[in-house]
Amino acid sequence: MHETVISPSDAQSVQQAAELLYAGELVAFPTETVYGLGADAENLAALASIYEAKGRPSNHPVIVHVAPGADLYYWAKQIPDEGWRLVECFWPGPLTLILPKADHVPLQITGGQDSVGVRCPSHPVAQALLTAFAQCKGGQGGVAAPSANRFGRISPTQAYHVQQEFKGCVLQPKMILEGGPAEVGIESTIVDVSRVAQTGEVAVLRPGGISVAQIEAALGRSVQIGAKHHAPRVSGSLKAHYAPTTPLYSLPRAALVAKAAVAAAPQKVGVLGFGSAPQALAAGVQWVELPAQPTHFAHSLYALLRELDAQDFDAFYIEQLPTTPEWLAVADRLNRAAAAFEA
Repeated sequence: MHETVISPSDAQSVQQAAELLYAGELVAFPTETVYGLGADAENLAALASIYEAKGRPSNHPVIVHVAPGADLYYWAKQIPDEGWRLVECFWPGPLTLILPKADHVPLQITGGQDSVGVRCPSHPVAQALLTAFAQCKGGQGGVAAPSANRFGRISPTQAYHVQQEFKGCVLQPKMILEGGPAEVGIESTIVDVSRVAQTGEVAVLRPGGISVAQIEAALGRSVQIGAKHHAPRVSGSLKAHYAPTTPLYSLPRAALVAKAAVAAAPQKVGVLGFGSAPQALAAGVQWVELPAQPTHFAHSLYALLRELDAQDFDAFYIEQLPTTPEWLAVADRLNRAAAAFEA
């Protein structure tokens, strides 16, 4: 078994990656959000490989990534004005649109639903790969790409995270394109506009790098937050997700400080909180200061959890995040990560 090699993102490697995708292989590549595990969105065998490599449930949809200027009507049967407005404002960028799927779009992408998630990433390596792949396909190519990690685990924000994630696995990406640390650090915002014609509803089904306030400002109207009225299933919507292997618990500030003061020996405990460590810090407790700004927090969250996860801690305790709107996306990820360890 050979470990997947991280390749430079030069033109030759990008072209090779596009040709691997065209041949039905898996390729990991950078986006501005996290690294994705990509396959030809119209190749059923390749799509099956994504689900097998990740251990992903077959009814959990994946997102189609397209190059700038792609024909969205190739993927979507209808696109409401609200969808076009969001494309105009936020593409390329960390925004996924849920649209009524075109008839030929495989149900393996959509989790058996009649809607499809589509996005155009802004990372230059992703754009180069998607453009080269579309050319391989005759101009109409998309890459299905969930995060490049095993299902339910921490998403990768650097190329070596992908390499570590699939080390020793039977099924691995054939290539990992290097693109540096992901700028945003958490997955894209998912906005459902698939039901506008029937219900008039626009809903944010997963918060992310584009805030609810930005979406509402672009549309000039309020939007729903969360899944209601039989909304489509989307990526990253399960209660437990994005989890480290070390048990993770979210606590209010007072409880967190109290936990840090309790003797943990012989256990090794990580306590993650805002600000410097309290004076009363028990033996066996390591205090980790968290970024105070939500964008910085999002950028570093997954990389920090991966780094700590590799240090043989017995448990992590992390301070509950503020409930203000700007913290919505990272709080969503943190709450789902902690939910994996609820009794």
